[in-house]
Order: sequence, then C-alpha cells, then structure tokens
Amino acid sequence: MSDYDLRPGGSLKLKGVAEGGIVKNRKKKKSKRKQESELERERVKDLLRQEEAATSKSSPPGSGSNSPAPSGSSDRKTDAERRFEEVQRRRLEERVAKLANKTHKDRVSEFNAHLESLSEHHDIPKVGPG
Repeated sequence: MSDYDLRPGGSLKLKGVAEGGIVKNRKKKKSKRKQESELERERVKDLLRQEEAATSKSSPPGSGSNSPAPSGSSDRKTDAERRFEEVQRRRLEERVAKLANKTHKDRVSEFNAHLESLSEHHDIPKVGPG
C-alpha cells in the first residue's frame, strides 16, 4: 500500500506540533467601570488638591471671591478658560457632595417616586387571559 492510509478516523497529524495542538494566548478584558471610577476619583482628588492649594495661598487685596483660583498651568489660559474650569470644578464638587449625602434607601425611594409619577402609557400591558 502507499504512504497514505485511506481509512477514515483520527485527527490530522501535523509535523513539528506538540500533542496538545496550538494554544493561543488570549488578552484579558479590562473592566471599564473600574477604570472610569478610578479616573473620577483621581479627578476629584486633583481638584481638591488644587482647591487646597488655592485657599492656602493668600489672595492679593482687592481680588473678589468669584475670581478663579490661580494654578501653575493657568499662566497660558485665557480668562474664559479659567472661569470655565472653575465652574466645572464647582459642579463636580456639588455632584460629589450630593452623592455622598444620599443613602441607598434614599436613592431607591426617589427612583420609586419617579416611576409613580410617570403616566400609564409607560406601564407594561397585560397580555393573555387573567
């Protein structure tokens, strides 16, 4: 008979390959939620550090409380950019404070109140007898 066996059965045998076959390394997926929460924490920490640095520096006489806080990188920024960053920082602080004050129970009750305020249009329709 020839070099080839015509009887079916068994898998192909490849030269130079170990018994286990080809093993592919797969990349591990990174959790987006963890990354986003870590980034948010870092932003809050940076903003708090900037605020502490701004409050610890003595402000020159005649400067109003509404003026943006001076920071090291703000030398090249326009007045509008500084005001914008200040407003963003304040809004972030308010959001963090609001989230810190609410408990899970408060959030659930607020969500239930919101659902009750919706019209019947949003209700799930009955299907079938009963």
